[in-house]
Amino acid sequence: MSETANRPVGRRTFVLGSAAAAGTAALAGPLASTASAASFGYSDDGSNYVVDTGASLVFKVSKTNGDLTSLVYKGTEYQGYGGKNSHIESGLGTSTVTIKQSGSTILISVAHGTLKHYYAARSGENNVYLWTNKADDSVSATRYIVRVKAGMFLNDEPDSYTYAPTTVEASDVFEKSDGQTRSKHYSKLRVIDYDYIGWSTGSVGLYVVRSNHEKASGGPFYRSLLRHQSADGGGLYEILYYGENQTEAQRFGLQGPYVIAFTDGGAPSSALYHANLTTSWADSLGISGYVAASGRGRVAGVGITGRNTAFPYTVGLAGPAAQYWGPARSSDGYFSIPGVLPGTYTLTVFKGELAVHTGSVTVTAGGTTTLNTIAIPSSNDPGNASAIWRIGDWNGSPSGFKNADLMTYAHPSDSRAASWTGNVVIGSGTETSAFPCYLWKDVNSGILVYFRLTAAQAAAAHTLRIGVTTAYANGRPQISVNDWTSSIPSPPGQPSTRSLTVGSYRGNNHTFTYSVPASAWLTDTSRYNVLKINVVSGSGTTSFLSAGTSIDAIDLLI
Repeated sequence: MSETANRPVGRRTFVLGSAAAAGTAALAGPLASTASAASFGYSDDGSNYVVDTGASLVFKVSKTNGDLTSLVYKGTEYQGYGGKNSHIESGLGTSTVTIKQSGSTILISVAHGTLKHYYAARSGENNVYLWTNKADDSVSATRYIVRVKAGMFLNDEPDSYTYAPTTVEASDVFEKSDGQTRSKHYSKLRVIDYDYIGWSTGSVGLYVVRSNHEKASGGPFYRSLLRHQSADGGGLYEILYYGENQTEAQRFGLQGPYVIAFTDGGAPSSALYHANLTTSWADSLGISGYVAASGRGRVAGVGITGRNTAFPYTVGLAGPAAQYWGPARSSDGYFSIPGVLPGTYTLTVFKGELAVHTGSVTVTAGGTTTLNTIAIPSSNDPGNASAIWRIGDWNGSPSGFKNADLMTYAHPSDSRAASWTGNVVIGSGTETSAFPCYLWKDVNSGILVYFRLTAAQAAAAHTLRIGVTTAYANGRPQISVNDWTSSIPSPPGQPSTRSLTVGSYRGNNHTFTYSVPASAWLTDTSRYNVLKINVVSGSGTTSFLSAGTSIDAIDLLI
C-alpha cells in the first residue's frame, strides 16, 4: 500500500460562493461521479439521518447529537474506532438535528447551545462538506475529528504511534524500539504547506480537505496536529482552534467548508482546494454566519521592493475577526488575496517567517483594495545589517541549524537527532549546521562560539544579536564574551504551552541585542575570542522540558 498524505501542495485561498465556478459542475479526477444520481436522497432509520450521495458514499448522522456515525464507501464501513464516532471535539451531547433537501443538495443542521454545525452532500459526489460556527467559548469546539477504523490504511509516518508503545513525554509522545519518536503532533507541515491530509491504499483514498482557516488563529506558519493512527484506529483533524504554542487569541464565527473526501486512491480533486473550491450552491441554504462571494473583497499589491530574492515572501492579513494570507510573486512581489471578509486588517510582509513590514488595509464587500508598491526599508530586515560574522539566516525560523528539520516531526530525544552539544568555530564553513536549533537550560546551555577579530575590530565596541522564534518556560539567552558577562534580559512574550518538544518552533520572533564593550575583546588577534550562550530562567523542569528557546540567527555587527 502507498501512503500519500503528508505532502505539501502549495498555497490555498478559498473563495466562498464565487461566480467563477458555479458549484453545480461535476468534480473532475478521482472524485468524479461514476454512478447515477437517481439514488441521491436521505432517509431516517430512527436513530440517524441516512444520506445517499448517489455516487459511492452513504453516510449517517445521529439525530440525537449530530455525530457522524457511519461512512460507507463502495460498501465498506470506514468510520469509527473504540466505540467512538466522528464529531466536533469529543462530541456535543444532546443537540437539535434537522435535515432538508434543496434540489441537488442535502443539508443537515446541528444546533448545540450557541454552536451551529452543518453537513452537506451534493448529488453524485463522494464528499461530505462541513461548516462549524462557534459563536463564543461557551461550547468547546476546537476540532472536528474523523475517526477511522483500525486496519483500513497502513501508516508509520511521524504522526503515527501504532508501533510505538513507550511513552517519552506526557501521554502523547511515543518511542519505538529503534529510538524513533512518534506523536500526533508531528505533522511536519505548517498550515500554508498543505491543502489536505489523509491516507491512501492505492485504490481508496480518504482525506480531510482543510478550510481556508479564516476564523482560525496563528497565521500561515502555525503548526498543529493533523492526523494520527494508533492500534485502535486513525483520526483526521480539521483544527478550528488549537491553543498549543498559539500566538493569537481565539477567533469566533463560521469556519468552512472543510471536506471529508473519498477518492479512488489518488489525491482529492483540485476542485476542492486552491481558488477552485466554490460553494455558490450553499448561498441560499441558511448556514449561520455564511458570507457569499458577493459579500467579500480582495486585496492586491502591485509589488514589493527591498526583498531578498533568496527567500520566499508571504503577505498576511490579520484582524480580530479573520485571517488570510497569500504568496508574493518571486519576480516582483505581486500578490492577490481574494475572498476576504470586509474589515480593517493588519497587513504583514514576511521574509520566510520573519515580519519585515506591517501596514493597514481596509477591505469592502465586492471591491478590490489595490495597494501601490510596498517598499521594505533596509533597516526592517536584520539580514541587511553588516556583520563581522553571522550564524544562520534572518528568516524567522531555525532552518539550516543542527536538527532543525527533524524537530518538525520528532521529539528532541529521537535517535536520529545529532548531539545537542558541541561548540562552533567561525570560519569553519559549518557554523550554522553545527549550531543546535534549540537551546535548553538543562541540556546544552553554555554552547561556545570561537571567533577571531582584527586589531581594528577588537578596538571597538560591537552589538551582538540573537534572534529567537519561540521560547519555553521563559528561556532566554544570557551571554558572556571572554571575561565579560551581559545582564540577564527580560523574557519576551511567548506562548506558555509546550512547543519545542511537540514539533513547533513558531512563537513570537524576538531579537535580543547585547552591547559588548571594546574591553571585552582579546587584544591578541591570533587568539580566539569565546562567546558563551547560556539559557536562563526560573521556570521549567528538567531535560527537554527545561526552559529553552529556538534560534533564528546569531551575528556580531560591524
